[in-house]
Amino acid sequence: MKPLFIAGPCVIESAELLDCVAERLVRINRALGTDILFKASFDKANRTSIASYRGVGMERGLRMLADVRAKWGLKLLTDIHESWQAAPVGEVADVIQIPAFLCRQTDLLVAAARTGRTVNIKKAQFLSGADMKYPYEKAREAGAREIWLTERGNMYGYNNLVVDFRNIPDMLRIADRVVMDCTHSVQRPGAGDGKTAGNREFAPAMALAAKAFGANGYFFEVHPDPDRALSDGPNMLRLDDLESVIKSLLQ
Repeated sequence: MKPLFIAGPCVIESAELLDCVAERLVRINRALGTDILFKASFDKANRTSIASYRGVGMERGLRMLADVRAKWGLKLLTDIHESWQAAPVGEVADVIQIPAFLCRQTDLLVAAARTGRTVNIKKAQFLSGADMKYPYEKAREAGAREIWLTERGNMYGYNNLVVDFRNIPDMLRIADRVVMDCTHSVQRPGAGDGKTAGNREFAPAMALAAKAFGANGYFFEVHPDPDRALSDGPNMLRLDDLESVIKSLLQ
């Protein structure tokens, strides 16, 4: 199976940021023969602090994502947090993503599946790969034609994630497409004095390790200046580094 790549900023900050990232993804696609999906969130409902930036909201965010598709021709992935968001998001996005903390929410999975779009279910930080059989079955029984599962690490103690790469072959027994979330897996949840910290320098190694365990998809949150990003900056990959990381995975 041809490897799949997903990349984009954690959250929609501005149209200028979306264009900057989208233009680079188009260039990488042309150079490497890839078909990178563009990812950005219109709302981050699970930020650590009430004071944290959440995004531009669904209505405006979907318009901005639709503009990315129209201008750059990229396929789109975005996440939902409530079941009523599924239908309008399904009108714009090619892939609807279920956040890790919400992957057992039946109504959310069913609503996403009923849109007819691909559903990407991120594995909860408290579940094993084998446990993802049940969220997968919920989406499948609700009519989803294509379902992906995504590994993003497990909680071991406070403020830390550890990846058990055995989860990847376990999930490949359930779904044909298993994605490694290479940037969220290097988070330090809540360890940044009211925000999530992280170690972005480990993201390329996470990708290569996942490849060794059979992953056939890779998810990278990227930003031209991660240190100034409004969400998840510490674990986001620098946009300038993305092409070389993808090259290493294609070798």
